[in-house]
Amino acid sequence: MGSGSHAKHPAVAKVSPSSGTTGGGTAVTISGTNLGGATSVSFGGAAGKVTADSSTQVTVTSPAGTGTVSITVTTPGGSANAGKFTYMTPAPAVTGLSPSSGTTAGGTAVTITGTNLGGATGVSFGGAAGKVTADSST
Repeated sequence: MGSGSHAKHPAVAKVSPSSGTTGGGTAVTISGTNLGGATSVSFGGAAGKVTADSSTQVTVTSPAGTGTVSITVTTPGGSANAGKFTYMTPAPAVTGLSPSSGTTAGGTAVTITGTNLGGATGVSFGGAAGKVTADSST
């Protein structure tokens, strides 16, 4: 309702995208009406960073999080539920392999480096299963 102002209550029509990575940093566009002057956007209670806003659109960077959370947009006219946002674990990416060769008999210890490797459940070499003996996110 605002403090003595005549600002209209915000209404949200669309959130895009509705998902992003657990580390945050996803640019999210919220479309609707009466969104101008957005003072905050929260993702399950965690503040996102508003990077642009107009009367019909707010762009916000998602904070880090997990699971599926509610998005709330707050403007001088009040707050509106913008829907749900789902955090997803990013896919692993391999950037290095050492050594790059081994014997055909197997048994060579191989170090795989990259990003989002924590919690690895398996690894294969040409379709043959290897044994994970230790893992970290990198």
